[in-house]
Amino acid sequence: MTPTLFEIRHSASHVLAQAVLAMFPDAKLGIGPAIDDGFYYDFDLPRTLTPDDLAELESKMASIIAEGQEFSTYTLDRSATETHLAHENQPYKLEIVNDLNLDTYSFYKNGPFVDLCRGPHVRTTADIGAIKLLRVSGAYWRGSEKNKMLQRIYGTAYHTQGELDAYLTRIEEAAKRDHRVLGKELDLFSIQDDIGPGLILWHPKGARVRSIIEDYWRNAHFRAGYDVLYTPHVGRSNLWETSGHLSFYSENMYAKMSVDDVDYYAKPMNCPFHVKIVQNRQYSYRDLPLRLAELGTVYRYERSGVLHGLMRVRGFTQDDAHIVCTPDQVESEIADVLTLCFSMLDRFGFNKVKVFLSTRPKEKYVGDLDRWATSETALKNAIESAGLPYEIDDGGGAFYGPKIDIKIEDAIGRQWQCSTVQFDFNLPERFDMTYVGPDGQRHRPYMIHRALLGSIERFFGILIEHYEGKFPTWLAPVQIKLLSVGQDVVPFSREIQRRLLEQDIRVVVDSSDEKIGYKIRQGLNERVPYLGVIGKREIEAGTISVRGRDGDLGPLNVEQVVDLIRKA
Repeated sequence: MTPTLFEIRHSASHVLAQAVLAMFPDAKLGIGPAIDDGFYYDFDLPRTLTPDDLAELESKMASIIAEGQEFSTYTLDRSATETHLAHENQPYKLEIVNDLNLDTYSFYKNGPFVDLCRGPHVRTTADIGAIKLLRVSGAYWRGSEKNKMLQRIYGTAYHTQGELDAYLTRIEEAAKRDHRVLGKELDLFSIQDDIGPGLILWHPKGARVRSIIEDYWRNAHFRAGYDVLYTPHVGRSNLWETSGHLSFYSENMYAKMSVDDVDYYAKPMNCPFHVKIVQNRQYSYRDLPLRLAELGTVYRYERSGVLHGLMRVRGFTQDDAHIVCTPDQVESEIADVLTLCFSMLDRFGFNKVKVFLSTRPKEKYVGDLDRWATSETALKNAIESAGLPYEIDDGGGAFYGPKIDIKIEDAIGRQWQCSTVQFDFNLPERFDMTYVGPDGQRHRPYMIHRALLGSIERFFGILIEHYEGKFPTWLAPVQIKLLSVGQDVVPFSREIQRRLLEQDIRVVVDSSDEKIGYKIRQGLNERVPYLGVIGKREIEAGTISVRGRDGDLGPLNVEQVVDLIRKA
C-alpha cells in the first residue's frame, strides 16, 4: 500500500531528528509534525546552524533512508515514560507528557532513534521517497515569547524526485513573487519599527490600488442590495463583555485604555457594532433581510513570530458584512452571497476555487439543534444549487455556527483561504436580537456573517504574488507612464498628462534627464502596463509612441490611448 504524504513527511521528521542527534548528541528535541507542504522539527542546540550544516544533515538523512530502518511502535505507562525521557535528558518532551496527563504514551522507533509520537509512519525509512531540507528559522517553544527560542528546521518530502523537483520549482517561483520584496521594489507599502510590527503603512501607489479595490467592493455591494456602515475603532468594555470577547478572546485584544474612568478596547471584530446598529430600532419581518457591510479596520494581537508581511498583521481592514434575516430567507441569502463572492473573485482573476462546508462541532456549541440543521441544510443547498463540488469538514464549524470556507488558487497553484460565509447563533443570543414576526410576537433572527476578500491587506498581498506585481490595467496604480525625450518636450508631455487625467486615466510623467533607454527599463521594472514615448516627432504628429507589456503598439493619439486603456 502506497504511504500517504502525511506518513512520508512525519517519518522524514523523525529521520531529521535522528540525523541532528548524530551531529549534536546533546540536542534537546521539541516537536516535529508534518505540515501542508512538508515537515519541520524544533531543536535546542549548542550553536546556530549554518547552510553547511543543513547540507550535512540532508546527507545523513539520505544514508538513514537508504538503510531501510523499520518503524516499530510500543507504549509505556506514565511513570516509565517520565523515567525514559529524564534519562535521555529531553525536558521539552517531558513538558508535553505533563501537559497531556495520560496513563500511557506511545513511542516510535527506527534504528537507534526513539521518539514520543502518536504516528502513523511508513513501514521503513526506504519508503520515505525524496527529501529536501529547506531552511532554518527561530521558533519560540510552544509559540510563546516567554519561552526559549529554538531552531526550527523546515524540510519537505514527496513520493518521487520528480514531484520534489516540481515543488522546488514552485518555491523558486514563489520567491520571485514574494509580496514583501515586490512591495518594497514597487514602493507599495512598508512596515516600520517606529510605527510597530504588523502595522501597515500604505504608500501612494499601494494606497491607489487599495482605493480601486475598495471602490469596486462598495459598488458591487450597493448593486447587491447592501447598505454600507462605518463604525468606531474602539468600544467600551461592556460591549466586549456582552459579546463574549473579553471572556474568550482577550489575549488577542489590545490592552485597554481608560477614558473618563471608563475602560475601552480597540475592536478585534466589527460584529458587535453592527448588532448595535440593528438594535437601534425594532425591525419587523417586512424589513428583513438587512444586509449591512463595512470595510472595518480591526486590531488583533499576533505574536511577533507569526507576523508575515501583509499576510499576518496586527491591524487590518476586513470586508465584513452581516445579514439579518428570517428562517425562510436563509437559503436564498446564502445563494446570493455565493453569487456575489464568485463574481468578485473572478473579477480579480481568481476563477479556480475549492469549497468546504464545516458542520456542527461534536461537543461545545451554542444554539439549538433545529437552527444548526436549518443552517447546515441552507449552506449545503446553496453550494449544490451553484453546481460547486465541495468537501465536508464534519464537526469543523465554529462553536457559534456552521460555515462555508472558500479557497482560491493563484497563478502558481497555491491555495489561499479568503472567503467565509458563516452563521452566528452566539451574538443574537448574547445581545437578545429580535424582530417582530407576522404573529406580532418577537422572534430571534438568523445572522449570517460573511467576508469575501478576507482582509484588504492580505488580499492585496495575494494579488501582488498572483500577478507578480504586474497588476491588470484596471488595478494598476499607474496605467501609463509618459517618457519625455529631452526637456523641450516636457510641456507637451504635461499637457498630454492633463488630458489623460481628465479622462480618469492614471498617468505620470518621467521628465528626468535620463536617456530614453533607461526610462523604458525603469518603466518595465515598475510593471506599468503602458509606456508612452514623447519626442519631437510625436509633438509634430500629435501622438504618443505606445509600448504595452507585449510589445510596441505604435503611434496613438490621446483618444486612442484612452480607448486602449479603457478596453484593457
